[in-house]
Amino acid sequence: MAERSFLAEVEKLKLGAGEEFHGEGILAVTKALLQSGVSYVAGYQGAPISHLMDVLTDANDILAELGVHFEHSASEATATATLAASVNYPLRGAVTFKSTVGTNVASDALANLASGGVVGGAMLIVGEDYGEGSSIMQERSHAFAMKSQVWLIDPRPNLPSIVKAVEQGFELSEASNTPVMLELRIRACHVHGHFPTKDNVRPAFTLKDAIEHPKRDVNRIVLPPSSYLHEQEKVKERWPAAVKFIQEHQINEFFARSANDFGIVMQGGMYNGVLRALEILGLANAFGESQIPLYVLNITYPLVDDEFKTFCTGKRGLLIVEEGQPDFIEQNVHAILRKADIQTRVHGKDFLPMAGEYTGGVILQGVEKFIALYAPELLKTSEHAAPSAQSNALVNAAIADATAQVLPRPPSFCTGCPERPIFTAIKMLEKELGPRHISCDIGCHLFSILPPFNVGATTMGYGLGWAGASAFNTPETEHRTMAIMGDGGFWHNGLTSGVGNAVFNQTDNVLLVVDNGYSAATGGQDVLSSKAINPIRSTNNPIEKAVKGVGVNWVKTVTHTYSLDQMRGALRDALTTPTKGPKVVVAQSECMLNRQRRVKPQIRQRIQQGERVVREKFGVDPDTCTGDHSCIRLSGCPSLSIKTNPDPLRTDPVAAVADSCVGCGLCGEVSHAAVLCPSFYRAEIINNPSGWDRFKVKLRKWVIGRLQNRIERRLEGISAAA
Repeated sequence: MAERSFLAEVEKLKLGAGEEFHGEGILAVTKALLQSGVSYVAGYQGAPISHLMDVLTDANDILAELGVHFEHSASEATATATLAASVNYPLRGAVTFKSTVGTNVASDALANLASGGVVGGAMLIVGEDYGEGSSIMQERSHAFAMKSQVWLIDPRPNLPSIVKAVEQGFELSEASNTPVMLELRIRACHVHGHFPTKDNVRPAFTLKDAIEHPKRDVNRIVLPPSSYLHEQEKVKERWPAAVKFIQEHQINEFFARSANDFGIVMQGGMYNGVLRALEILGLANAFGESQIPLYVLNITYPLVDDEFKTFCTGKRGLLIVEEGQPDFIEQNVHAILRKADIQTRVHGKDFLPMAGEYTGGVILQGVEKFIALYAPELLKTSEHAAPSAQSNALVNAAIADATAQVLPRPPSFCTGCPERPIFTAIKMLEKELGPRHISCDIGCHLFSILPPFNVGATTMGYGLGWAGASAFNTPETEHRTMAIMGDGGFWHNGLTSGVGNAVFNQTDNVLLVVDNGYSAATGGQDVLSSKAINPIRSTNNPIEKAVKGVGVNWVKTVTHTYSLDQMRGALRDALTTPTKGPKVVVAQSECMLNRQRRVKPQIRQRIQQGERVVREKFGVDPDTCTGDHSCIRLSGCPSLSIKTNPDPLRTDPVAAVADSCVGCGLCGEVSHAAVLCPSFYRAEIINNPSGWDRFKVKLRKWVIGRLQNRIERRLEGISAAA
C-alpha cells in the first residue's frame, strides 16, 4: 500500500494528440515517458520521486498495453543496472530513485553503464533531495554526472519544460551514445500545470525482439583494452556529439539576450526563483519578459563553450545562480572565459551563499546586490520595491508568536507506531542490563535517536545498520552491541552487507530487524516480507527464513511489538544468551499509518451501512494521575500530552490522551510494565450499538447513579452531624 493512490489520475496517461493534460509534475513525467516510446522502467522509491513509483504501479495496466515492462528494483544499483538493456539494443529505458543517497548506491553500475555507452536512450530520473526540506546529507547529483560523464538535465520547473526534457533527453542519449540524468527538484516533482499531449508510442523494437535476437559487442564491456578506449571515445566522440545536439536543438534558453551589458546564468531549476526576484525588483513580469539578459541552463553538464562566449561577449558582469557546493559551474565558466580571453567579470558565490537552499529570499538578496553593482539606477526606478525590513520583521514576529503557542516537540514516530514500544523496551533494558553501543540505520526507526528515547550512536546508510557495528567484534568482552535495521533496509542490501557479513565474520552481537510490513519511510510501498497480497509482486517471504538461509542459527520473532513483556524478553535473551554467533530479533507489527489508511475507509463504510463497530481509545483519569509523566518519557506518543490539573489543591499538570489516539495500548502497557500508575483506562466507542449495548449502558448508569447518590447522602449526613 503506497502513501496515496493515483488510480484516478493515471487515466490522464491515455490522452492522445490534440488533447491537453492538467495535473502534477510526476504524472507529466510518466506521460512523457509513454510519449517517448519507452520499453522498460524500473526504480527504487524515495523522496522526492516516491510518487513516481506509485504512479507507475497504479498505471501498470496502461504500461502493459503498450508493452512497457515495469518493476520495483531491490536497490538503486539494481535499477541502474537495469539500463544494461540499452547497451546493445535500441531500447529506450528509464530508471528512477532518490539522489544523492541513491546515486551513491548506484555509483558502480552508473560508472560501468557510462563507460561502455548505450545504443538505446537510457535515462536516470533522480529526485534531487537538497535543501531545507531534505532528510539526507547535503550533496549534489552534479558530481556523479561529472565523475561518470553522464549528461545532466535540469529543466525549468514547469510541465511543458519537464515533458520536453524527457523527450529530448532520450534523443540526446541516443545521439551521443551516453546515458542522461534528469534532475527533478522537490518543487518540480509536485508543480501543477498543463501541456498539449501526444499519442503514446509503442516501441518499434520490443523486449521480445531483443530476447529472441540477442546481440553482443565485446567492445562495450568494461575490460582492458576496451575500458581505455571508452575514455577516449567519451572525449573525442560522445562529448562533441552531445554539444552539437544541445546547440542544434536549442535545449538551453536565452531571454532578453541584448537587453543590458550584464546578465544572469542559472540552472534550469532556479529559473522560477530568479524570475520572481526580478519581478519583485520591477525588472521582469510573471510571463518571463525580463529587462536583464538571462541564460537558462536546462543542461548543466556539459556546458556549451560557444553559448557562453556568445552570451558573455560585450557584457561587463555575469551572475551565476548555482545552488549548492562545490561551485562546479562557476569554476567551469571561469575557465571557458579565460581561455577565450573574454574579460566579463564572473560573480556567483560572492553574492549568493556557498551552501544551503536558494529560497526566494536568498535569490532576491543576491540578485539585488548584483544589479546594484552594475546598474543601481534600475533599482531606483523600479516600480516595485523589494520587501522592506519592516515587513520581514512583521513576519518574524508572527513566527515568534506561533512558536510561543506551539509546544516544542522533536520529530517522532506516528501515533500508535509499532516501533515506539520496541525502543521503550530497549530503554527499560538499559536500566536492567546497562547501556550499550547501538548502531542505527536509515528509516522511520531513526527517530529513536531523538528524545524521549535517545538511542543510537551512528548511521552509515540504508541497510548498513549491522555493518556499522562490524568493528565491535572482539572476544575480550561479553558485553554485546546492538544494531537496528528496518525491513526496507534489510531487503535493500542489509541481508548481504549486514547479516551475511556478520555470519561470515562470526560476530557475537545482536541485530534487531524492525518489520512493519512496508517500506514505510518511503511512502508505504510493499517489500518482500509484506503481509499484503500484491497482484504484481511476490510478498509474504519471511525475514526469519532469509537470515537462517545465510547461516544465522539464533533467531527470535516477536509478532506483536506492543507487548512490552514479549519485546523486552526477546531482546534480553539475545543480549544475555550463552549461545555464540550472530543473533537476530525480528520485531513484527504493521505500520500504523498504513493500517489506518487501510482500515479507516472500511470502518466508515461499515458505519454507513449500519453495522455495529467497536473502536478502542485510551484515556487518563485526572483524579488518579500523579503528574509523574513517566508514561510520556517512555512513550513519546504524539497523542499523549499534558493539561492543567482539575484538582485545585494539586499544581502539577496531569497527563492527557488526545482524540488522535488510535488505541494501540502502548501508554497503558508502559504504565503496567514499568509499574508506574493505574491512571490509564481503556474505553470502547460503539457506533450503531445493538439493543444489548443500549441495555448495558442504561444498567451501568443506573448502578453508578445509585452509588453516587449513596455517597452524596453519606456526605450530607456527615455535614449535618458536624
